[in-house]
Amino acid sequence: MIKQLFGGLLAASALLGAANLAEAKTLNVVASFGVLADVVKNVGGDSVNVVSLVPTGGDPHVFEPTPTDARNISGADLVFISGFGFEGWIERLVEASGYKGKPIVVSEGISTHKMEDDGKTITDPHVWNSAANVGIWIGNIEKALAKADPEDSAVFRANAEHYAKEVADLDAYAKKAISAVPKDRRKVLTSHDALGYFGREYGVKFLSPVGISTEAEASAGDVARLIDQIKKEHVKVYFFENSNDPRLVRQIADATGAQQGGELFVEALSPKDGPAPDYLTMFKHNVDLLVAGMNL
Repeated sequence: MIKQLFGGLLAASALLGAANLAEAKTLNVVASFGVLADVVKNVGGDSVNVVSLVPTGGDPHVFEPTPTDARNISGADLVFISGFGFEGWIERLVEASGYKGKPIVVSEGISTHKMEDDGKTITDPHVWNSAANVGIWIGNIEKALAKADPEDSAVFRANAEHYAKEVADLDAYAKKAISAVPKDRRKVLTSHDALGYFGREYGVKFLSPVGISTEAEASAGDVARLIDQIKKEHVKVYFFENSNDPRLVRQIADATGAQQGGELFVEALSPKDGPAPDYLTMFKHNVDLLVAGMNL
């Protein structure tokens, strides 16, 4: 009798396990660009398949969607974007895809950075260049994934807590490393104005010939004024960006005597074998490169 009861319990347990497996699902998720896709994958783990619309090393500002991108969105359970106008092409793409949902803006709740661009006051969309802001991303992503797949909510929560700790440690690392640089040296030249949140969070002044979008073109007058400012403020180092054309910033550096500090990754990850294949590695790479350059 006991043997039969034990056998019945085992059978019931097997059926329950099979039912749980049947209920478990893998979410098909689309993220607008590689940095966001990496963060989503860290929160979702094995319970999500993540596709990035902008390819590795691509410039999100000049991205041109393809029919494949529309199909990916059409078949997605969730679509994640950063927001604040960063993905200027997303609304048209979602409409063309026939996707019935609404893209999830992961930057909701972030204290925005305002800036002047072409005579207008606008919201800087490059929020991920402050690690503290990515902590907010993680919370928003976890909530969205748990809502779409309640069965895996505990997994998402555990992943989010672990990853948020790593991001918080990275934020503390950046503050400590940059605070060791004398304040009068925390000035650098970059390709375009994408590091406003980094500058606000960690106390670095960034100068650039182009505003928030790489689609903009700097006038001869703007370049001349920037050269004068760089000389006046004794900016010693310049950086170019992996997803942008470096020619203009190099020309300005030649005119000012600024030294090359290397390649920053501010909007796009590197290939897997590169120096910035994921967000954590990318951010630390940028911090270490900036600190070394500012100490030249």
